[in-house]
Amino acid sequence: MKVLVTGCAGFIGYFAAARLLARGDIVVGLDNLNDYYDVSLKRSRLSLLSPEASFQFRQIELADAGAVAKLFEVERFEGVVHLAAQAGVRNSIRNPMAYVESNIVGFTNILEGCRANAISHLVYASTSSVYGGNRKLPYSEMDAVDHPVSLYAATKKANELMAHVYSHLHGLPTTGLRFFTVYGPWGRPDMSPILFARAIMEGTPIEVFNRGDMARDFTYIDDIVEGVVRLLDRPARADPDFDPIHPIAATANAPYRIYNIGNEQPVNLLDYIEMLECVLGKTTEKRMLPMQAGDVQRTWADTSLLQKAVGIVPSTPLKVGLESFASWFKSYYHF
Repeated sequence: MKVLVTGCAGFIGYFAAARLLARGDIVVGLDNLNDYYDVSLKRSRLSLLSPEASFQFRQIELADAGAVAKLFEVERFEGVVHLAAQAGVRNSIRNPMAYVESNIVGFTNILEGCRANAISHLVYASTSSVYGGNRKLPYSEMDAVDHPVSLYAATKKANELMAHVYSHLHGLPTTGLRFFTVYGPWGRPDMSPILFARAIMEGTPIEVFNRGDMARDFTYIDDIVEGVVRLLDRPARADPDFDPIHPIAATANAPYRIYNIGNEQPVNLLDYIEMLECVLGKTTEKRMLPMQAGDVQRTWADTSLLQKAVGIVPSTPLKVGLESFASWFKSYYHF
């Protein structure tokens, strides 16, 4: 296929583009290379893709409707993997307009490009953050997600609703993927693996929120990308069993699907830090702090729908994934 991968210089976008190239697809990568975090890391990821003959890069702002429309019209994509977004729960409190521009306006432009050019399937990133204040665990796609606790989560829930409208009105097959705490080599420096690893290696205190009473469903990047690619090959279809009297959130009587992608094994935050210290070979002080605004205490994915759809179970053990991350981290940051 000829596939558009947005956010190709980002963490998940880079790995998704590399995986598609490895299997022989033609990939056009889009990224704006913004400075939300170190641009040199984004350029380093991009440099690994650029030598590939089947890869082309376009530096475009998602909010630029004209530029996005022209890209779709010229390139004639068959599939779209939309991973570009303004990420970060806490940053959405400080800088809300960036999330509206990228995650709402930008996503509208992607939907319009898909509609106008008869794209066979749009796969897009959602997030486990949409579960917000839900207390029922594990999180299921069947659960209501009406109580977000951050603007970031709200924009991602809005993306799911917008995709449903385009599936319903225009027959556009859309699949939204709720990612659970993705980690691995080449990860984002604002996420806990790099934040904690840097503190451990430099001997500075780690800030531990909610005094350590937190757990996350850490999911290794390879498992995430395997799910993305398998679902891209399986365009969403209308659910023949959909009951409008008793509707469920994960399907519709339109070509629309929502899936969790998580490891199904939540790990306590303090155990995670201890394991990261183990693979790095050093320890450091922990500074216990209260819960941050916009955060949630626990995440845990129910992936039964994903397993049924494409037959995969994300299962990379945390220690194996952290060993791979630690090896890359020490090499890239020269520790």
